[in-house]
Amino acid sequence: MQIGSHILKNNLIVAPMAGVTDRPFRQLCKKMGAGLAVSEMVTSNSLLYGSEKTLRRANHEGEVDPISVQIAGADPQMMAEAARHNVDNGAQIIDINMGCPAKKICNVMAGSALLKDEPLVAQILRAVVNAVNVPVTLKIRTGWDKNNRNAVQIAKMAEDLGVQALAMHGRTRACLYTGDAEYDTIAAVKQAIKIPLIANGDITTPEKAKFVLDYTGADAVMIGRAAQGRPWIFREIEHFIKTGEHLPAPEVTEIRSVMLAHLHDLYEFYGELTGMRMARKHISWYTKGLKDSANFRHNMNTLPTIDLQLAAIDEFFDHLQSRDHRLQYDSTDNTDSNNLVLKVA
Repeated sequence: MQIGSHILKNNLIVAPMAGVTDRPFRQLCKKMGAGLAVSEMVTSNSLLYGSEKTLRRANHEGEVDPISVQIAGADPQMMAEAARHNVDNGAQIIDINMGCPAKKICNVMAGSALLKDEPLVAQILRAVVNAVNVPVTLKIRTGWDKNNRNAVQIAKMAEDLGVQALAMHGRTRACLYTGDAEYDTIAAVKQAIKIPLIANGDITTPEKAKFVLDYTGADAVMIGRAAQGRPWIFREIEHFIKTGEHLPAPEVTEIRSVMLAHLHDLYEFYGELTGMRMARKHISWYTKGLKDSANFRHNMNTLPTIDLQLAAIDEFFDHLQSRDHRLQYDSTDNTDSNNLVLKVA
């Protein structure tokens, strides 16, 4: 997989997710096998460049190359300036967000709302591509709603204007995250362009990743929600694609050590209070579906300090490890948000 001059180690990419794909998470996913991790969405509003949130999102210290930063906005010149600003601060790939379905983004005509206005899409793409000397990529959806799917037109336009890779979530903006991903539309876009196409949406298992690659002809897959609390999904997918075989499920000891290392990175990155609060959702994702985890997760949200958080984790995992060491994934149980439930064997 190649984007511009950057040759990725594989074709497995971490999707940009607001509030999730911060530097600690990106670094962890790359360590666990991802070939590229796209940053959280960074505003194109220069008035916010100095805000704590924007500065933190633009922090790539120690991150493995290549560094991909996603920018969002609806004004071509502001987007161009944002691209230059982020390249000056370490970005090696600029990704343009035209896929976010969130109301607060679409209400200011950014994200997937831009798919309604193809002339504006062209202006933004042209401005950003001309503003920087690094590869520019684009993230889109299949269209605005099921009656207005224009992904093929947008993809061709992007290629003509110099965009060097296209990521596509297989739903319309109106669908949000409901229903099934439209792999037929992704396949149609692949047939229409020559630049690399990255398929995104509902890729939760190694088998699904291989199916999507084979069915759509996409050059890569992008994993989002399925990596939350399960960053080892990247090594699992890579191994399955190469061998047709599954890696053993991770042991409880590894889950514990991976999670604790991730939490300590969060504490250091955000500071104690914010780090402790950010850690709560990750702890919930790591432990979802584990035996006796419901009460543990509920109590975790009431703990006010890092020390209490870590003590509760130690107690919970000591209990698990007294029972067995290996986790199993049960894909037949659909109670988990990722259709995967972790159980102690």
